[in-house]
Amino acid sequence: MIIDCHTHVNRYEDESAAALPECLDRLLTSMRRNRVDAALVLTSYTVNPGRPSTRDVVAATAHLPNVHVVAGLSWSTFSSADVEDLRTLLDAKAIKALKIYPGYEPFYPADRRLAPAYELAEAYDVPVMIHSGDTYAPRGKVKYSHPLHVDDVAVDFPRVRFLICHLGNPWFRDCMEVIYKNDNVYTDISGLVLGNFTDRFEAYMRQQFKEMVSWGINPAKVLYGTDWPISSMESYLQFMDELPLPPSDREMMLHENAARLFKLDVAPKATGLRSILNRF
Repeated sequence: MIIDCHTHVNRYEDESAAALPECLDRLLTSMRRNRVDAALVLTSYTVNPGRPSTRDVVAATAHLPNVHVVAGLSWSTFSSADVEDLRTLLDAKAIKALKIYPGYEPFYPADRRLAPAYELAEAYDVPVMIHSGDTYAPRGKVKYSHPLHVDDVAVDFPRVRFLICHLGNPWFRDCMEVIYKNDNVYTDISGLVLGNFTDRFEAYMRQQFKEMVSWGINPAKVLYGTDWPISSMESYLQFMDELPLPPSDREMMLHENAARLFKLDVAPKATGLRSILNRF
Protein backbone atom coordinates (compact mmCIF):
# COMPACT_ATOMS: atom_id res chain seq x y z
CA MET A 1 0.00 0.00 0.00
CA ILE A 2 1.12 3.55 -0.74
CA ILE A 3 -0.16 6.74 0.90
CA ASP A 4 1.07 10.02 -0.54
CA CYS A 5 0.75 12.39 2.42
CA HIS A 6 1.60 15.56 0.50
CA THR A 7 -0.20 16.53 -2.73
CA HIS A 8 -1.94 19.63 -4.06
CA VAL A 9 -4.60 20.45 -6.63
CA ASN A 10 -3.21 23.91 -7.32
CA ARG A 11 -2.52 25.27 -10.80
CA TYR A 12 0.93 26.76 -10.28
CA GLU A 13 1.59 27.66 -13.91
CA ASP A 14 -1.45 29.95 -14.18
CA GLU A 15 -3.24 30.85 -10.97
CA SER A 16 -5.84 32.88 -12.86
CA ALA A 17 -7.31 29.68 -14.36
CA ALA A 18 -9.64 27.50 -12.30
CA ALA A 19 -7.88 24.48 -10.77
CA LEU A 20 -10.89 22.29 -10.05
CA PRO A 21 -11.89 19.81 -11.41
CA GLU A 22 -9.04 19.42 -13.93
CA CYS A 23 -6.23 19.26 -11.36
CA LEU A 24 -8.16 16.75 -9.28
CA ASP A 25 -8.67 14.57 -12.37
CA ARG A 26 -4.93 14.73 -13.06
CA LEU A 27 -4.19 13.74 -9.46
CA LEU A 28 -6.49 10.72 -9.68
CA THR A 29 -4.92 9.67 -12.96
CA SER A 30 -1.41 9.93 -11.50
CA MET A 31 -2.50 7.92 -8.46
CA ARG A 32 -3.96 5.20 -10.68
CA ARG A 33 -0.87 5.00 -12.89
CA ASN A 34 1.45 4.74 -9.88
CA ARG A 35 -0.76 2.45 -7.77
CA VAL A 36 -1.08 5.02 -5.00
CA ASP A 37 -3.88 3.90 -2.71
CA ALA A 38 -4.57 7.14 -0.87
CA ALA A 39 -3.51 10.77 -0.88
CA LEU A 40 -3.80 13.84 1.29
CA VAL A 41 -4.49 17.08 -0.57
CA LEU A 42 -3.09 20.20 1.12
CA THR A 43 -4.84 23.48 0.42
CA SER A 44 -2.95 26.76 0.19
CA TYR A 45 -2.38 29.79 2.42
CA THR A 46 -4.08 31.91 -0.23
CA VAL A 47 -7.24 31.42 -2.28
CA ASN A 48 -7.63 32.30 -5.95
CA PRO A 49 -8.91 30.45 -9.03
CA GLY A 50 -5.71 28.42 -9.27
CA ARG A 51 -5.60 27.67 -5.53
CA PRO A 52 -9.01 26.43 -4.41
CA SER A 53 -10.26 26.93 -0.87
CA THR A 54 -10.42 24.17 1.70
CA ARG A 55 -14.19 24.01 1.49
CA ASP A 56 -14.08 23.75 -2.31
CA VAL A 57 -11.59 20.88 -2.14
CA VAL A 58 -13.65 19.15 0.55
CA ALA A 59 -16.72 19.37 -1.69
CA ALA A 60 -14.82 18.19 -4.78
CA THR A 61 -13.37 15.13 -3.02
CA ALA A 62 -16.36 14.13 -0.89
CA HIS A 63 -17.14 11.18 -3.17
CA LEU A 64 -13.54 9.88 -3.12
CA PRO A 65 -13.04 7.67 -0.04
CA ASN A 66 -9.24 7.68 -0.15
CA VAL A 67 -8.57 11.31 -0.98
CA HIS A 68 -8.33 13.34 2.22
CA VAL A 69 -8.00 17.08 2.82
CA VAL A 70 -5.54 19.09 4.90
CA ALA A 71 -6.63 22.67 5.60
CA GLY A 72 -4.09 25.33 4.70
CA LEU A 73 -4.04 28.41 6.96
CA SER A 74 -2.94 31.96 6.29
CA TRP A 75 -0.98 33.61 9.08
CA SER A 76 -1.63 37.07 7.62
CA THR A 77 -5.44 36.79 7.71
CA PHE A 78 -6.03 34.20 10.45
CA SER A 79 -8.96 35.19 12.67
CA SER A 80 -11.53 33.86 15.11
CA ALA A 81 -13.85 33.27 12.16
CA ASP A 82 -11.27 30.88 10.70
CA VAL A 83 -11.13 29.01 14.00
CA GLU A 84 -14.89 28.48 13.94
CA ASP A 85 -14.81 27.42 10.28
CA LEU A 86 -12.08 24.89 11.05
CA ARG A 87 -14.04 23.65 14.04
CA THR A 88 -17.04 22.99 11.80
CA LEU A 89 -14.88 21.06 9.33
CA LEU A 90 -13.25 19.07 12.13
CA ASP A 91 -16.60 18.25 13.69
CA ALA A 92 -17.70 16.92 10.31
CA LYS A 93 -14.42 14.95 9.97
CA ALA A 94 -13.93 16.71 6.64
CA ILE A 95 -10.25 17.52 7.21
CA LYS A 96 -7.42 15.40 8.57
CA ALA A 97 -4.85 18.04 9.55
CA LEU A 98 -3.83 21.70 9.39
CA LYS A 99 -1.00 23.19 7.32
CA ILE A 100 0.92 26.44 7.80
CA TYR A 101 3.38 28.10 5.41
CA PRO A 102 6.23 29.98 7.14
CA GLY A 103 8.63 31.26 4.51
CA TYR A 104 5.84 31.86 2.04
CA GLU A 105 4.41 34.19 4.67
CA PRO A 106 6.73 36.15 7.02
CA PHE A 107 6.19 34.47 10.40
CA TYR A 108 7.77 31.88 12.65
CA PRO A 109 5.76 28.79 13.65
CA ALA A 110 5.60 29.83 17.32
CA ASP A 111 3.89 33.13 16.47
CA ARG A 112 1.12 33.59 19.04
CA ARG A 113 -1.33 34.59 16.32
CA LEU A 114 -1.59 30.89 15.44
CA ALA A 115 -1.98 29.65 19.03
CA PRO A 116 -5.77 29.15 18.57
CA ALA A 117 -5.05 26.87 15.60
CA TYR A 118 -2.66 24.77 17.68
CA GLU A 119 -5.18 24.61 20.52
CA LEU A 120 -7.76 23.41 18.02
CA ALA A 121 -5.34 20.76 16.71
CA GLU A 122 -4.80 19.58 20.28
CA ALA A 123 -8.52 19.47 21.05
CA TYR A 124 -9.30 17.41 17.93
CA ASP A 125 -6.04 15.43 17.97
CA VAL A 126 -5.06 16.27 14.41
CA PRO A 127 -1.50 16.99 13.19
CA VAL A 128 -0.15 20.34 12.04
CA MET A 129 2.03 20.24 8.92
CA ILE A 130 4.64 23.00 8.64
CA HIS A 131 6.35 24.09 5.45
CA SER A 132 10.10 23.99 6.01
CA GLY A 133 13.21 24.69 3.97
CA ASP A 134 13.41 26.13 0.48
CA THR A 135 10.39 27.83 -1.08
CA TYR A 136 8.99 27.14 -4.54
CA ALA A 137 8.36 30.89 -4.92
CA PRO A 138 11.59 32.95 -5.10
CA ARG A 139 9.95 35.74 -3.09
CA GLY A 140 9.70 33.46 -0.06
CA LYS A 141 11.93 34.31 2.92
CA VAL A 142 13.63 31.14 4.10
CA LYS A 143 14.77 32.54 7.45
CA TYR A 144 11.20 31.87 8.59
CA SER A 145 11.13 28.28 7.29
CA HIS A 146 14.24 26.89 8.99
CA PRO A 147 13.32 23.61 10.74
CA LEU A 148 14.92 24.73 14.02
CA HIS A 149 11.95 27.07 14.52
CA VAL A 150 9.67 24.05 14.79
CA ASP A 151 11.38 23.19 18.07
CA ASP A 152 9.86 26.29 19.71
CA VAL A 153 6.27 25.41 18.87
CA ALA A 154 6.80 21.69 19.57
CA VAL A 155 7.94 22.57 23.10
CA ASP A 156 5.14 25.10 23.63
CA PHE A 157 2.46 22.62 22.47
CA PRO A 158 3.74 19.19 23.52
CA ARG A 159 0.39 17.46 22.94
CA VAL A 160 0.19 18.59 19.30
CA ARG A 161 1.89 16.45 16.64
CA PHE A 162 3.86 18.53 14.15
CA LEU A 163 5.19 17.41 10.78
CA ILE A 164 8.20 19.16 9.21
CA CYS A 165 7.59 19.09 5.47
CA HIS A 166 10.36 18.42 2.93
CA LEU A 167 12.93 17.13 5.48
CA GLY A 168 13.72 20.81 6.11
CA ASN A 169 15.68 20.79 2.80
CA PRO A 170 18.52 21.87 2.75
CA TRP A 171 18.87 21.82 6.56
CA PHE A 172 18.66 18.05 6.94
CA ARG A 173 20.71 17.71 10.12
CA ASP A 174 18.83 20.51 11.85
CA CYS A 175 15.59 18.78 10.90
CA MET A 176 16.98 15.52 12.26
CA GLU A 177 17.82 17.13 15.61
CA VAL A 178 14.33 18.63 16.04
CA ILE A 179 12.71 15.26 15.30
CA TYR A 180 15.13 13.37 17.54
CA LYS A 181 14.61 15.80 20.44
CA ASN A 182 10.82 16.07 20.29
CA ASP A 183 8.54 13.05 20.54
CA ASN A 184 5.74 15.03 18.87
CA VAL A 185 7.62 15.96 15.66
CA TYR A 186 7.59 14.02 12.38
CA THR A 187 8.76 14.71 8.83
CA ASP A 188 7.90 13.90 5.23
CA ILE A 189 10.19 13.48 2.22
CA SER A 190 8.09 15.56 -0.19
CA GLY A 191 9.14 18.38 -2.50
CA LEU A 192 12.84 17.60 -2.73
CA VAL A 193 12.89 18.20 -6.51
CA LEU A 194 11.00 20.06 -9.21
CA GLY A 195 9.66 17.43 -11.59
CA ASN A 196 11.92 14.37 -11.68
CA PHE A 197 15.06 13.42 -9.79
CA THR A 198 18.25 13.63 -11.81
CA ASP A 199 20.73 10.81 -11.25
CA ARG A 200 23.24 13.10 -9.55
CA PHE A 201 20.75 14.75 -7.21
CA GLU A 202 19.09 11.42 -6.43
CA ALA A 203 22.45 10.03 -5.31
CA TYR A 204 23.00 13.09 -3.11
CA MET A 205 19.55 12.87 -1.53
CA ARG A 206 19.88 9.13 -1.02
CA GLN A 207 23.04 9.76 1.01
CA GLN A 208 21.40 12.55 3.04
CA PHE A 209 18.41 10.37 3.81
CA LYS A 210 20.59 7.40 4.72
CA GLU A 211 22.55 9.53 7.18
CA MET A 212 19.40 10.94 8.78
CA VAL A 213 17.91 7.51 9.39
CA SER A 214 21.23 5.99 10.47
CA TRP A 215 22.01 8.76 12.96
CA GLY A 216 18.88 8.84 14.98
CA ILE A 217 15.57 9.48 13.18
CA ASN A 218 13.07 6.78 14.06
CA PRO A 219 11.67 5.37 10.77
CA ALA A 220 8.25 5.50 12.42
CA LYS A 221 8.45 9.31 12.20
CA VAL A 222 9.16 9.59 8.45
CA LEU A 223 6.26 9.77 5.97
CA TYR A 224 6.19 9.28 2.21
CA GLY A 225 4.96 12.27 0.22
CA THR A 226 5.72 13.83 -3.15
CA ASP A 227 4.41 17.43 -3.30
CA TRP A 228 2.64 16.47 -6.54
CA PRO A 229 2.28 18.18 -9.05
CA ILE A 230 5.52 20.04 -8.25
CA SER A 231 7.32 16.70 -7.98
CA SER A 232 6.38 13.62 -10.00
CA MET A 233 5.01 10.46 -8.41
CA GLU A 234 6.92 8.23 -10.82
CA SER A 235 10.29 9.71 -9.92
CA TYR A 236 9.53 9.61 -6.20
CA LEU A 237 8.56 5.95 -6.20
CA GLN A 238 11.77 5.10 -8.01
CA PHE A 239 13.67 7.10 -5.39
CA MET A 240 11.97 5.09 -2.63
CA ASP A 241 12.68 1.81 -4.39
CA GLU A 242 16.39 2.59 -4.49
CA LEU A 243 16.76 3.65 -0.85
CA PRO A 244 18.70 1.07 1.20
CA LEU A 245 15.88 0.40 3.68
CA PRO A 246 14.78 -2.76 5.48
CA PRO A 247 11.37 -3.88 4.16
CA SER A 248 9.69 -3.12 7.49
CA ASP A 249 10.98 0.48 7.47
CA ARG A 250 9.88 0.94 3.86
CA GLU A 251 6.36 -0.22 4.69
CA MET A 252 6.20 2.16 7.65
CA MET A 253 7.23 5.11 5.50
CA LEU A 254 5.06 4.25 2.51
CA HIS A 255 1.80 3.89 4.37
CA GLU A 256 1.80 2.77 8.01
CA ASN A 257 3.09 6.03 9.51
CA ALA A 258 0.66 8.20 7.55
CA ALA A 259 -2.29 5.94 8.36
CA ARG A 260 -1.47 6.20 12.06
CA LEU A 261 -0.63 9.93 12.18
CA PHE A 262 -3.66 11.07 10.17
CA LYS A 263 -5.98 8.32 11.45
CA LEU A 264 -6.75 7.00 7.98
CA ASP A 265 -8.90 3.93 7.62
CA VAL A 266 -7.55 3.17 4.15
CA ALA A 267 -7.19 -0.60 3.88
CA PRO A 268 -10.88 -1.46 3.39
CA LYS A 269 -11.34 1.38 0.89
CA ALA A 270 -8.41 0.84 -1.46
CA THR A 271 -10.42 -1.41 -3.77
CA GLY A 272 -13.17 1.19 -3.90
CA LEU A 273 -10.70 3.89 -4.90
CA ARG A 274 -9.29 1.75 -7.68
CA SER A 275 -12.84 1.16 -8.90
CA ILE A 276 -13.38 4.92 -9.08
CA LEU A 277 -10.03 5.55 -10.73
CA ASN A 278 -10.62 2.88 -13.36
CA ARG A 279 -13.31 5.12 -14.86
CA PHE A 280 -10.64 7.59 -15.99
